[in-house]
Order: sequence, then structure tokens, then C-alpha cells
Amino acid sequence: METVKALPVQFTASAIAEIRRLLQEKAEGDTSTFLRVGVKGGGCSGMTYVLDFDERKANDDVFDIEGIPCVMDRSHGIYLAGMEINWEGGLNARGFTFKNPNASSTCGCGTSFAV
Repeated sequence: METVKALPVQFTASAIAEIRRLLQEKAEGDTSTFLRVGVKGGGCSGMTYVLDFDERKANDDVFDIEGIPCVMDRSHGIYLAGMEINWEGGLNARGFTFKNPNASSTCGCGTSFAV
């Protein structure tokens, strides 16, 4: 049996509610869909956050956030440890926001950062 690890990032209640809504909308009855949390090169500050639904890959760790299956590439934890993901549902600021204590700088849009 596979060990489920503690996720190195935190999700606010509003982020969890929005992820559940999106997961239900996207993958009705599909148990193979995971929430992927990670980073990729690019953006105006050097790295961009990844928050999307995906399949599990060989180098992934598996996590559980209040019943939501989640995966993260093992090498991404160093960039994301301690990060908080929030959902803003207002008219002026709508979308997921990232508070990353490892980021030395972030861009104005809040989706890319440098370490």
C-alpha cells in the first residue's frame, strides 16, 4: 500500500472549496484525476506556479488535502515548502493566490516568482 505524505503547502478553506467545485465539474466520477501542485520555468520572475488537474507521474509524491487527491513532483518541494494557496472570489481579485515564503521576489500578477 502506498504512503500518503503531508502536503508541504497549505490550502485555505476557500481554496479547498473552489478546488472541490472544479474537480466535481471537471471529473465527475473520474478517480484517476489528481490536483497537481508544482512549478515550471517561465513567467516574468523566472518560475511559474502550477495548479491544475493531471495524471500521476513516476517522480510524484501523493498527498491528500481533505479528501482531494494531490500530486507534486518530488523536486518541487524545495520551492514550495510552507506556501499558502488561497482562492479570492471578489470582483477585483478573482483566482488562486500564492503566498510563498521561499520567493525572493514576485511579479505583479502574483503567478511567477524567483528564489
